[in-house]
Amino acid sequence: MKIHPSSDVQSSHIGAGTLVWQFCVILPNAKIGVNCNINAHCFIENDVVIGNNVTVKSGVYIWDGVVLEDGVFIGPNATFTNDKIPRSKQYPTQFAKTVVKKGASLGAGCVILPGIVIGENAMVGAGAVVTKDVADHTTVVGNPAKPIKERA
Repeated sequence: MKIHPSSDVQSSHIGAGTLVWQFCVILPNAKIGVNCNINAHCFIENDVVIGNNVTVKSGVYIWDGVVLEDGVFIGPNATFTNDKIPRSKQYPTQFAKTVVKKGASLGAGCVILPGIVIGENAMVGAGAVVTKDVADHTTVVGNPAKPIKERA
């Protein structure tokens, strides 16, 4: 594990071979697997599980309730959300669970609404706004995101 000195990593649950680059904040209960690459300017909240061999590009904030399974790729500035009815200083008793399944890729600048499941080896195009679950091996693009093809 290698953590850049400018990062604030409070979690002790980070696997061997994982790299954490500049200006990241990782809260104490976050769990990150082995051989991950957490690029600069990322924030990872407490109730987050990141599997093995995951790449999180710069500018990604991963909020409570998000699970990234093994081999996931998150493009730069992808946006996760976890509260369907956000209000200042009013928090749900539990945040919606969002799961990105094994081998899925999320393109730069996409938005993932709360409670969504992105299927195994699925692809979310850059800038897409995902409002519904994405099936395994499916590519979605647009706003709202719509399937364009199944992938092998």
